[in-house]
Amino acid sequence: MKFTNKIKTNWHDTDANRCVRPSKILEYMQETANRQCEYSGLPLEKLRDEKGLAFILGALSMNIYKPLHAYDEIEVNTWCKEAKSFIFMRYFEILRGGEKIAEAATTWVLIDLNTKNMVRASAYDFLNGCFYYDEPVDPAVLLPKARIAKDAPLFEIGKRRIAYSDIDYNMHMNNTHYPDMLCDHLDEMTADSTAYTVGAMSLTYLKESRLGATLTITRGEMREDGSIEMRTLNEAGETCLEAVIKLIKI
Repeated sequence: MKFTNKIKTNWHDTDANRCVRPSKILEYMQETANRQCEYSGLPLEKLRDEKGLAFILGALSMNIYKPLHAYDEIEVNTWCKEAKSFIFMRYFEILRGGEKIAEAATTWVLIDLNTKNMVRASAYDFLNGCFYYDEPVDPAVLLPKARIAKDAPLFEIGKRRIAYSDIDYNMHMNNTHYPDMLCDHLDEMTADSTAYTVGAMSLTYLKESRLGATLTITRGEMREDGSIEMRTLNEAGETCLEAVIKLIKI
């Protein structure tokens, strides 16, 4: 079965176009996942403090079919598939008045906090006892991972220092903050001539962005379908994130 969390959106969740920002939509989803963990007897602090483990997001694909607005009453659902080897899959959907507004598929890995190595999620029976696995997955939500050609024609559009307000207890940028960072550097989001919002995004997290690091943000030209390729690099020139964001006119 699906785990459900009912939320009322806030005015401060919205952008200049009065649409709820993608980062907030992702936050609603992940907060619902956190609540499921707590409800199931495995809150994240217990997983960390007693088991020495943490879930790290590897990839996200999210479709946003209609904008959310301030004070919308929504139902956020989440469910999982049984862990296989190192991979733990979690899915989300957001409903407003029974209508599906957004959905996402996420891929997680389990990290041993002492060794910093990935461990086999499938080896931990307590995970399979805490979550729900009997829900089907719509193939439409299984978007391809964002992987960009090494020689893609991307150009620098800005830099971003990772600060206090970005990080979580792992001391690196929380994954729900990445959509805001990317949209901050897309002029199309605030253009006077045409109002855009995010219709879909696919993010692949390749390397953590730690407190104090400065990222270089790059992008390609917008394609006819509204998609834009983006990549962030650390000071060593290593890729931290690859993203494909699809903008749609409001």
